Amino acid sequence: MPASVAHIITIVLDSYELSPSGIHGVAHWARVLENGLRLAETTGANIEIVKLFAVLHDSQRQNDGHDPEHGPRAAEFARTLQNDVFHLSDHDFALLHKSCAGHTHERTHPNITIQTCWDADRLDIGRVGMQPHPSRLCTDVAKRPETIKWANGRGAMGYVPDFLQDVWGIEWD
Repeated sequence: MPASVAHIITIVLDSYELSPSGIHGVAHWARVLENGLRLAETTGANIEIVKLFAVLHDSQRQNDGHDPEHGPRAAEFARTLQNDVFHLSDHDFALLHKSCAGHTHERTHPNITIQTCWDADRLDIGRVGMQPHPSRLCTDVAKRPETIKWANGRGAMGYVPDFLQDVWGIEWD
């Protein structure tokens, strides 16, 4: 996993209000990142946006329950980082902003990068004891039974990717 994401993780964690080891914390972000990279191999999604979405989409949650504005807050937080911490074109930033802002409320979007981001997150629903349903996914690759089984198994067992410690520098027990 790219080391540049590690710097963003540090910035996010400086203001993160929840437990980094909680259901919306860093292990979730890491699985969303791996899900997104895996999906992007087929969808052709913009990898940089997928990476940024993974670490930003839940960064502004105020609780682990009902928090309907966390996506829009994450999108605005991303705006504060744009051109300082990371640099995206206006077009690409608009995709990241929309990905973060709409990831909870919207079902689908015509842009494949946004679809890939949303599916990467939705495929990790196993972490809360639910199974992803194809009708809630956007991309054909995410809807495949083998993709759902792979992602759901990792989420359900609380899999923590090695790069969390090795690259991001986050200690994990």
